[in-house]
Amino acid sequence: MNEEGVRVERVPPQGETAGAGRQWLVAASHGSRGTAFSVRDSFKRRPLLWLAVSIAALALAGWLILRTGGPAVDGTWLRMQERGSWRVGMDPSFPPFETLDAEGAPVGYDVDLAREIAAEWGLEAEIVAIGYDSLLDALLVDRVDAVISAFPYNARMTKDVHYSPPYFEAGVRLVVGAGAAYEEVGDLEGGTVAVEWGSRGDAIARRLQREGAGFTRLPFESTEKAIEALLSGASNALLIDGVTLRLAQGEGKRIRAVGAVLDEDPYVIAVSIEAPKLQSALLQALAALEEEGRMELLEERWFGQVSGQEE
Repeated sequence: MNEEGVRVERVPPQGETAGAGRQWLVAASHGSRGTAFSVRDSFKRRPLLWLAVSIAALALAGWLILRTGGPAVDGTWLRMQERGSWRVGMDPSFPPFETLDAEGAPVGYDVDLAREIAAEWGLEAEIVAIGYDSLLDALLVDRVDAVISAFPYNARMTKDVHYSPPYFEAGVRLVVGAGAAYEEVGDLEGGTVAVEWGSRGDAIARRLQREGAGFTRLPFESTEKAIEALLSGASNALLIDGVTLRLAQGEGKRIRAVGAVLDEDPYVIAVSIEAPKLQSALLQALAALEEEGRMELLEERWFGQVSGQEE
């Protein structure tokens, strides 16, 4: 257990021995494992998703009761209580969500989120470091109780995995200067939109043009140069991923997202489909953290404050 009270267990992926001493790499590009926007938008913009998740959770509980003739027994939840810990799998290679500090301990948004949720249940967060591609496998064979790792929703896995409501919306956004009057793609008729060459934003810009959008696409060699073009007035708008947007806002850049998410990619928490008590407790914990303002504080801790504007 490290100084901050988070127990850290490093589990090697299948085929790697415990003594192999594998080094975890810190990703240099935020776009490599998806993107993100404001957690507050996730809750405010998705009331129907919250309702659907709640109904699905109740339906699952009812089905299990009918099938077994009594309340569903959640072995995962029971083992968590016996251990006094919640084992959370994550790949610490995607700052600011999860990475390793100078002492090799995991830190980041997801680490703190796991700790906050575990505290709601009176448990300890036990972080288990696992390679990204092996996270769901580890969950399905009970090496971990949940996955929190900037993890995207995958409809193909819903027969085996239950996903929480999104705690961070990862997707491409249309971004403008803080004082600009643009509010949607249609307002940019005859204008310009900066993108990083070959990025998801670039692909969305090309798609919008094929669909009839009347803006001129301005490709740049990096996201930083695309942002500079917007701030200097060389471009009217920008298409970037939400992580980059939020980090730029935290650095004091006066830019804002407008319109709907153009390429949705919500970050969610994954648990076993056979853990109904954990599913219900997770839903309640996330709602409590949001209601008490702790999700907002968590976002500001790792991305910085958005000053002088509304997101």
